[in-house]
Amino acid sequence: MRRFARTLAAVALATTVVAGTAGWASGNTQQAVTGPPPGSASWRADGVLGRELPDPGSATPEQVRLFFAGLGERERQVLLERHPSVVGNLDGAPLELRYRANARVLRASHDSRLTRLAAPGRQILAFDPRGRGQVAEVFGDLRSARHVSVVVPGSDIDAGTFDRKNDVYGTPAGMAQSLYAETGPGSAVIAWAGYTTPVGLGVDAATGGLAEAGAGRLTRFTEGLASDGVPSPVVFCHSYGSVVCGLAASDLGATDLVVLGSPGMRADDVAGLHTGARVWAAKDDTDWIDDVPHVRVAGLGHGADPTDEAFGARRVPARDAKGHTGYFAPGTDSLRAFAAIAEGDVR
Repeated sequence: MRRFARTLAAVALATTVVAGTAGWASGNTQQAVTGPPPGSASWRADGVLGRELPDPGSATPEQVRLFFAGLGERERQVLLERHPSVVGNLDGAPLELRYRANARVLRASHDSRLTRLAAPGRQILAFDPRGRGQVAEVFGDLRSARHVSVVVPGSDIDAGTFDRKNDVYGTPAGMAQSLYAETGPGSAVIAWAGYTTPVGLGVDAATGGLAEAGAGRLTRFTEGLASDGVPSPVVFCHSYGSVVCGLAASDLGATDLVVLGSPGMRADDVAGLHTGARVWAAKDDTDWIDDVPHVRVAGLGHGADPTDEAFGARRVPARDAKGHTGYFAPGTDSLRAFAAIAEGDVR
């Protein structure tokens, strides 16, 4: 009876959004940023090294890695100086080169939203200024880390809100930094806001279009990490980010997949994710996401609740977490559990 009632609620939601509030929802509709990084056309046409450069739109991260492995430091520096936007976002390029390239781009930017990202010492692994802006930042030493985690955020995240000062643990930088502080030596955490997220609670948040585009970008990102020798990651996925992770699950190469405050993963159960990763799920009793019907009707909704026993995920305790963005708050049972998963201390 309860499932039937929730299905009826989902039908009502679909009808309301499509027929009654479509004008409001369309005002928040986002165009996904996809494809190769800005400056790729100039990169392709550049013959400065006397050889063809790998096409950012078609070369695999492994092909990119092999290309850079065959260059000397002077040649790498030439490419960084001539094409920092490409080098900084080229999955498979050396980590250290990408940090330097993105620092160069951010220092040259006149966008006031990006001042904090340009601060010395920050390790920006990706920065794409197109649209609302996309960012990935590393906490810790990826090169020496034995354990690596990637945090994938949900709605309303972009370059301007990546590390906002209010609601810190609802931001990718805040979540990643808190997890890094909780883990021991030998760990690194990446805050990955590398896709176009929904804005507000419009149609984008209720459908899978942006998640599908984001899944491709996330998969390529993790392939780039693997090609550069980074250990297989644990991937933490918050809210709409769990929809992204659900669609990408089969190709992420993750050891563990942890979803929190999830509206669904576009799968009926763990088997439907087609992944060898262990799957974990957390939801606290005060999270408003629990009021979202976990069904798919008329293209709206993201399916089963990952915390339901029938889904088959391992349950993460979240008694101390408060609301939708409290899972990474210091001192919570959820954060302690996340750190144990990140360090491989649970079986």
